[in-house]
Amino acid sequence: MNFFDLWQTFNPLSALVVFFAYILVDGMYAYYTLAIAEKQPFKSATVGALMHFLIAVGVLSYVQNYLYILPLALGSWIGTYIVVLKSK
Repeated sequence: MNFFDLWQTFNPLSALVVFFAYILVDGMYAYYTLAIAEKQPFKSATVGALMHFLIAVGVLSYVQNYLYILPLALGSWIGTYIVVLKSK
């Protein structure tokens, strides 16, 4: 598939879903790491399971069109930044 075909199949709504999903994923990952550090097994296991469900959504998106990696990466950055900023 060439670059033009990728843009033809790129869906802005799907990109938005991936973007917000990865804000959640990376926010959850930071929260997951804090829960592990605080030795809270139920909280860390639950957040980890939910996090992997959302990761699967992102993987299914960018396997079909690698342009979805852009909103994924941006959402990831924002999610981590917000959680770390608020945990001070």
